[in-house]
Amino acid sequence: MNNVASIATDDVRELYRELILDHARKPRHFGRLEDATHTAEGINPLCGDKLKLYIELDDSGVIRDAAFEGSGCAISVASASLLTDTVIGLPVAAAVHWFENVTAILTSDSSDPTIDLGKLHALEGVREFPSRVKCATLSWHALNSALENDKTPATTE
Repeated sequence: MNNVASIATDDVRELYRELILDHARKPRHFGRLEDATHTAEGINPLCGDKLKLYIELDDSGVIRDAAFEGSGCAISVASASLLTDTVIGLPVAAAVHWFENVTAILTSDSSDPTIDLGKLHALEGVREFPSRVKCATLSWHALNSALENDKTPATTE
């Protein structure tokens, strides 16, 4: 029974690795968003990841669109791509809730157990590599900064 569980876990990890690679190679919502109402820069000085996140809120406080541009490692780019896929269509409060939960999952064991991470489960494997957690959380910190209208570049330091 232990072997079956191990094989299943390995298969799931491989699927998540493929999802990360897919989003890194073909990032969704990559590019400048001309109608952005909120922006934030993110910098990870240790790894060299740099991004600019664009958010367009409608009048009711719902994220109408999101995009990013910049450069970074595969994990950083994939995380930003997954972030944009996740937050489009969400009210600001829900996007902040996602920020809190994703960063908690990557940096500790405390997160909202009722939240279904869906594709974002792919980022959980990053916890096995503590030096890469900052790569995965950079875009999420930029999201929080953008929504708070904080003009200071977001950093993971």
